[in-house]
Amino acid sequence: MLPKYHIIIGILFVTIIYFIFPEISLLNLAIILFSSILIDGDHYLYYISKKKDFSFLKALNWYKEKSKSFWSLTKNERKKIYSGFYLFHGIEWIIVLALLGRFFFPPLTYVAAGFLLHFAVDFPSEICLKGTIHKSSLIYMGYLLNKENKKD
Repeated sequence: MLPKYHIIIGILFVTIIYFIFPEISLLNLAIILFSSILIDGDHYLYYISKKKDFSFLKALNWYKEKSKSFWSLTKNERKKIYSGFYLFHGIEWIIVLALLGRFFFPPLTYVAAGFLLHFAVDFPSEICLKGTIHKSSLIYMGYLLNKENKKD
């Protein structure tokens, strides 16, 4: 899903949470919002590892080009495409952050909530539009990456 949608949904979500749970501080709501958006920083990390280039603008253009060709495919063709390894996209991070937040550093609970929001928005989109769940688990993405590397 495009970042602008994560921004819009994030703002709506934290606004609703603010009115339902006014005891949550604005700082913690900001943590939820920014973590739900900044989780996509792993797309930039993937670009760096793939292209060996640190240009953020080139990364944006690269993703735009990839996106155009990807969406020109049928859903069955898109299903066969491995879109990359995105380090922070995975249910494992949500679990780890929630546990660390619960027992050691409470603000991480809000980071986990932001990641969960991002995941909750991405997951249906992945299934409906792409027909895949590549970004649902680091373990699953690692398996796909290994499988992809064996083709070369």
